[in-house]
Amino acid sequence: RALLVLLLSATVSLLGGLIFGYELGIISGALLQLQTDFQLSCFKQEVVVSAVLVGALLASLAGGILIDRHGRRRAILVSNLVLLVGSLILTLARSFTVLVIGRMTVGFAISVSSMACCIYVSEMVAAHQRGLLVSLYEAGITVGILLSYALNYIFADVDEGWRYMFGLAIAPTSMQFLSILFLPVNPVKLSSWDSDCQKGLIPLQDTEGRAAAKREPYQEKHYSFLDLFRSRDNMRRRTLVGLGLVLFQQFTGQPNVLGYASKIFHSVGFQSNSSAILASVGLGAIKVVATLVAMALADKAGRRVLLMAGCVVMAISVTTIGLSSRMAPLAMARDCKAATGPNASHGLSQHPLTPLLPQAAVSPIPPASGAVRSQAGPGFAATRSLTKVFASTQGKEVVPNSSLTQKRDLVGESRKGTLGSTGPPLGAAPWAQHTVLNWITLLSMMAFVSAFSVGFGPMTWLVLSEIYPAGIRGRAFAFCNSFNWAANLLISLSFLDLIDAIGFSWMFLLYGLMGVMAVIFIYLFVPETKGQSLEEIDQQFSRK
Repeated sequence: RALLVLLLSATVSLLGGLIFGYELGIISGALLQLQTDFQLSCFKQEVVVSAVLVGALLASLAGGILIDRHGRRRAILVSNLVLLVGSLILTLARSFTVLVIGRMTVGFAISVSSMACCIYVSEMVAAHQRGLLVSLYEAGITVGILLSYALNYIFADVDEGWRYMFGLAIAPTSMQFLSILFLPVNPVKLSSWDSDCQKGLIPLQDTEGRAAAKREPYQEKHYSFLDLFRSRDNMRRRTLVGLGLVLFQQFTGQPNVLGYASKIFHSVGFQSNSSAILASVGLGAIKVVATLVAMALADKAGRRVLLMAGCVVMAISVTTIGLSSRMAPLAMARDCKAATGPNASHGLSQHPLTPLLPQAAVSPIPPASGAVRSQAGPGFAATRSLTKVFASTQGKEVVPNSSLTQKRDLVGESRKGTLGSTGPPLGAAPWAQHTVLNWITLLSMMAFVSAFSVGFGPMTWLVLSEIYPAGIRGRAFAFCNSFNWAANLLISLSFLDLIDAIGFSWMFLLYGLMGVMAVIFIYLFVPETKGQSLEEIDQQFSRK
C-alpha cells in the first residue's frame, strides 16, 4: 500500500508538470496557424499568448483559499475538470473571443494544479523522498515542453492542426484525474497524521523522528491571511524567504535569456530554418537532463547548496553573454513576429524593426503598416520557439516585400552592405567574424539553462511547499505564486523596452548582478530543509 501511494504520488506530480509545460509550450506552434485562420493582428497575438498568464494570475489569487479550505486533493480534481473544459473550448473555438476565454480557463487550471500538486505531494511522502518527488514536477514541465514542440512539428502542416494541439491536453489531464482518485484524502489533516504513520500508510519519518514527534505533539494552528506579514511563528521571515526566491527566480533573467537562443544558434552557424527548432529542442533536452540531476541531488546535497551553486553558475554565464555581446554585438531584430511570446511589448507596433547596434548606426525604422499586416501571409517560413517561461523571440526568415526591401537596403548600406536581402531581418553578418565568441556565448547559454534547471527551477517550489505551516500552506504558496506570475509578466513586457534603453549587453550584465544578489540572499535567509519532516521544519522556524 505504501509503495502504491508513492507511485501514485509520483504520477500525479509528473503529470501535473507535464500538463503545465505542454500548455505553455504548445502556443508557439499553434499561434502560427491561428494567426492565418483568425487573421490575428500583432496585438491579438499578444492577447492570446498572455491570456494564460492572466488566468494563472487570477488563479493564484483565488486558488490558495480553495487549496486550504477544501483540501489539496479536491483542488487538483477541480483543476483537472476546469482544464478539460478549457481544452474543449479551445478545440472547438470558432472566434477570437472564444480562444481567449479558453486560454484563460487553461491558465487558471494549470496555476491551481501547479500549487496543489507541489503541496499535496510534499505532504504525501516521507521526508527523505520529498525533494525527489516534488522536483519530479519540474521534470514534468520540461518533458511537457519538449512534447509540445514535437506535436507542434507534427501538426505544423495539418489543416487546422491547432485544434489537435489544444485537444491532446485532454489525455494527460484524464490520466491525472484517475490516478488521484486512488490516492487517500488529504494526507495531512494533522489530527490523524500520527495514526496514518503507524498504519505504515505514509512512512513519514524514521523511528527517532516519530519518537520526537510523539514527545512534542504537533498542534495544527489556524492562521489568517494577514498572519503572513506578522511576527507570529516567524511567519514574516517565511514570507520573505518565499517572495525572495520567487522574485529572484524571475529577475535573474530566466524568461528572456532563452528568447535569444535561436539568434545565438544562428551566429554559431546553424543558418537554416531549422535553427530555431534546434535551439528549442536542444535546450529543452539539456533542461530535462539538468532537472533529472537536480532530482537526484535534492535530498542528498540539499536545497541550499543546489540553489547557491545554480545562482553562481547563472550569474557567471549571463555575465559572459553580456561581455561577449559587447565585443561581438548581436543584431536584435524587433518586429511583431519576432516576439510572439509575452515578451511582445506594447511598443512593438511603433518600431517593428529596431536594430540594437552599439554604434547606433541605424535609427529605428517603422515600415509601412502594410508590411506588418502582410506578415500573417505564407511568406514567412515559420520556425518554432520556446514560449512564456522559457522564451519568446521567434526566429523568422523573411521573404521581403517591397517596402521592407527598400528599408533594408538602406540599413544594408549603412552597414557597408553586409546584409543579404533574404537573411533574417538585420541578419547575423556583423558577428560572423567572432566565431570563438559565438561559441562561448552558446556554451554560456547552455550553462545558464542547466544551472536554472538544477537550482531555481525545481528548488524554489520545493522550498515553498515546505516552509509554511499546513494551515496556511495553500494561501502562502498562492501568494508567492501570484508574485511569480506578475514578475514574469512585468519582465516579459519590459524586456524589449529595457534593451532599447540600456542595450543588450548591459541588460545581461544587470542579470549577472541580480544573480550575485540572489546568492547573498539565499546564503543569509534560506534554511536547509532536506531530510526533515514538514512538522520539524515548521517547529524549527517557529523557534527561531
